[in-house]
Amino acid sequence: MKDTNDAGGIPSGEVPAPRHAELPLPPAALPSGPQEGDITDGLAEAYWSVYDGAASQATVGQILARLPRIVRQIGRLAWSADRIATAAVVVLQLASAAMTAFGLMASVAVLRELFAEGPTPDRVRAAVPQLLVVVGFLSARALLEAGVAVAQARVTPKIRTALESEFLELTAHVRLEVVDDADWHDEAYRANDRGLFYARQIVGQVVSLAAALLGLVGTTGVLAVLHPALLPLLLLSVLPVGAAAVRTARARFHSFKRWNALQRRVRVFSWLLLERDAAAELRSDTAQGALLAEHRRLTTRIAAEDTRLGVSSAGLTLAGRAVGGIGTGVTYTALGAMLIAGWLPLASGAGAVLAIQTAQASLTRLVDVSHLVYEHAMWVDDLLAFQQRCRELQPRRAGSPAPETVKTITLDNVSFTYPGKDTPALRGISMTLRAGEKVAFVGVNGSGKSTCARLLAGLYEAEDSGAVRWDGVDVREMDAESLQARVSCVLQDPVRFPFSALANLTISRGTLTEADPRRALDAARASGAEQVIAGLPGTWAALLSKRFRGGQELSAGQWAKIAVARGLYKHAPVLLLDEPTASMDPRAEHAVYQAVLRDTLRPDQITVLISHRLASVVECDRIFVFDSGRIIETGTHQELMDLHGEYAAMFTLQAAGYRAEAGEAA
Repeated sequence: MKDTNDAGGIPSGEVPAPRHAELPLPPAALPSGPQEGDITDGLAEAYWSVYDGAASQATVGQILARLPRIVRQIGRLAWSADRIATAAVVVLQLASAAMTAFGLMASVAVLRELFAEGPTPDRVRAAVPQLLVVVGFLSARALLEAGVAVAQARVTPKIRTALESEFLELTAHVRLEVVDDADWHDEAYRANDRGLFYARQIVGQVVSLAAALLGLVGTTGVLAVLHPALLPLLLLSVLPVGAAAVRTARARFHSFKRWNALQRRVRVFSWLLLERDAAAELRSDTAQGALLAEHRRLTTRIAAEDTRLGVSSAGLTLAGRAVGGIGTGVTYTALGAMLIAGWLPLASGAGAVLAIQTAQASLTRLVDVSHLVYEHAMWVDDLLAFQQRCRELQPRRAGSPAPETVKTITLDNVSFTYPGKDTPALRGISMTLRAGEKVAFVGVNGSGKSTCARLLAGLYEAEDSGAVRWDGVDVREMDAESLQARVSCVLQDPVRFPFSALANLTISRGTLTEADPRRALDAARASGAEQVIAGLPGTWAALLSKRFRGGQELSAGQWAKIAVARGLYKHAPVLLLDEPTASMDPRAEHAVYQAVLRDTLRPDQITVLISHRLASVVECDRIFVFDSGRIIETGTHQELMDLHGEYAAMFTLQAAGYRAEAGEAA
């Protein structure tokens, strides 16, 4: 039937002349890359650099305010991964900090004995017991720190494994229309590349942060015990060092931001030089020299940035030490005054010097690690937020399971619009498909054929309007994954699984290890894959990937046969063939369609064929012609030819092309 309401379509049988937009001539020469001073190198901000350098833009107050929440968050992750190891890290870290403080106090006791009155040998002998106590505390601290490292080594991989497993579980099951969203892809790769990477690192960084903070608290406590007046001196001594550490850390993060913009472009060229799929064209175009030259230019700029950072850091460190030296000089002068005034014993003064030096080292470490934790926590937050979003985008798991067999599938006034699109991909589609029937969807690219097939397969849902029903039951009342398990989809660009030839078939039933030998052989014969597999070293056990040692390479046409066999092996009540033979030679294509549409046709199966080669659909029971998301014609091949509509025009055009080619060959 001809759709008379399809406004805006071209008249039947007419082929519009192509119209070309006016394109100006390209300039005689173009710069090979970004010009000097173009820090972003012409690239939009990539997904992996969203939070890079964030710590350099935050104030000290913002970092300090956020650190407690970060520590709690990482603590919850660690607690859920391994409670015993997490508790051990906390207890052992606290004990280690206590050993540091006790060691300082014991060092003061040693100095007190050494500075006491009496002969030197007697003072040294009197200091030996206290010296042994110092050694004991230091040894205990070393053992405790080793225990922290062991406990951390237990919990960190578990956090990474738990997060990565959950990440892959969630992303592998989100609804198909979500995967079509470019923003979701950016978030997914960002969470995978950076979130999971820093989730592993941040545990150790939080432990280092806690160690530095506890060390600073411990030395402060020691000074308070020695004399309360030493606390202001501690601030006077460590604040200049802390300020210099902050400036150095900021400079490092700003430099990393500049370096990262360059590194992103270097990574692109590295991928092109290493990527297997680009290797043949790279060599045929002899483009290696151009890419290597661009790579060399950018890495030279990165090296210059590294040099600039090193010189800048050296200057900032020198300035910090100079200012810190003034503060330390004032501190030591004040200490001397306290010693002269008799406020502080000589031994306590020497202990205060040790405590102040320890506090300076702890503060510098605290500043550095705080910046790292602040920035890396953003990536972990991003990962956790993405996982939460994926939980909300999972397919429907409630409802009844889909039936093992189906007699009719009905689409009732179905419309569908892809996320982020304004124009519907399908508009008011209605059809009924019956078991034992073979139908075809034809039409130009973008007419809605594949979208309709994916609605039939339960990969998309009719959220705009209408309903898809299996034997009268709305598929939205069924478990989504059980519905998808009842459909075999064979696509034009099949996934090339890096498994054995047999596993490439059995994976369609969700297994790599269990196989039905007879079903596998029948599927391979029907698809033409039998000869492909027979010619492989190891036949069924041959590994189909050149990325692994001993792997075999297949042509696109051979992979198409494997994909068809995979779909047939699934033995589902619905078989969807979405241009699976586009890469096959005509003889192989004819054999596949002969097998699928005639030799292996099952009375309990609905077969849907999508093809641009209309000669393939002649034997189908019904043909649906799509245009702009609508069905404009329906019927058998002969009925549509007698209609002299869109299908007849397309078929006649293709047939004329074949006749012309045959005449030229003759």
